[in-house]
Amino acid sequence: MSDPAAKPLIGITMGDPCGIGPEIITSALATSEVHAQCCPVVIGDAAALKRAIRVCNAALTVQTVASPEEAGRVGKGVIPLLEESQLTEADLMYGCPTSAAGDAVYTYIRTATRLCLDGRLAAMVTAPISKEAMNRAGHHYPGHTELLAELCRTDRYVMMLAGDLLRVCLVTIHEALRDVPGLISVERVLTTIRVTEAGVRRLTGIARPRLAVLSLNPHCGEGGMFGDEERNFIVPAIEAARCAGIDARGPLSADTLFHFARQGHYDGVVAMYHDQGLIPLKLLHFDDGVNITLGLPIIRTSVDHGTAYDLAGSGRASAGSLLAAMGMAVKMALSCGEDG
Repeated sequence: MSDPAAKPLIGITMGDPCGIGPEIITSALATSEVHAQCCPVVIGDAAALKRAIRVCNAALTVQTVASPEEAGRVGKGVIPLLEESQLTEADLMYGCPTSAAGDAVYTYIRTATRLCLDGRLAAMVTAPISKEAMNRAGHHYPGHTELLAELCRTDRYVMMLAGDLLRVCLVTIHEALRDVPGLISVERVLTTIRVTEAGVRRLTGIARPRLAVLSLNPHCGEGGMFGDEERNFIVPAIEAARCAGIDARGPLSADTLFHFARQGHYDGVVAMYHDQGLIPLKLLHFDDGVNITLGLPIIRTSVDHGTAYDLAGSGRASAGSLLAAMGMAVKMALSCGEDG
């Protein structure tokens, strides 16, 4: 086993404490796998974490730390916690998004982001949040990705969900379906292709990854019969990407593309909207998919599922996606260290 001092320090935000976040964190940190790879520190609420330990019947205790650097000095079987909220029992009702929990969630994310930007955390891994709860608390963001982009002061970001078979990036993320066509532009598609290419290259080591770019409309619009977004926006973006040396192919029809992508014909897929890309991704990688935000000055990975309120408090939620997200964060952090 490597020297603990050499392991990357990874912050884990608790997510919505009324959901499964505390439980999957507990289950993940009960494994030797995590501690062999990194020094984890949870950013969240002590009451919620202690309750999760009881629910999961885990042989763990919680130790509050004043700084992330203290995490490497806690004993075996102890979860180091940066306590960023003191929620009451009424705030922690399973399956019930509350304003207090939503405000706490925002604080966890903000703290972890600041620590990453300051270089005190090598990466952050996020448990699932309730957008409803955050909005009730006055933090109006459609999701983690957009909040992180604001905190990092960047507008060139891309949401990727990845597994061993598929890596999917999105041109539009959390948008009403009726709004998507109006958000498709040459600039937006081209930026997504560029960020995706750089991200896939970094993750895989492939010098010139093959990217499949999807159409928006059925059958690529059938020459304009079903829409003209392909010829007006997507084709010009692909042509510009290819002129820049990127191996971007398309537009390709989503109803057939994923059959070939899962067979390894492509290293990454650029989808136009959320469900177009994430339904097939989650069909193949429901338990081991990882959400990665590309284009940020920090490393952020996440589970690819939601708060699962129906499972909260049962102790039965799978920690598979969280373990995969932590493994990916460690891999990326070590890669950054090797790059200097």
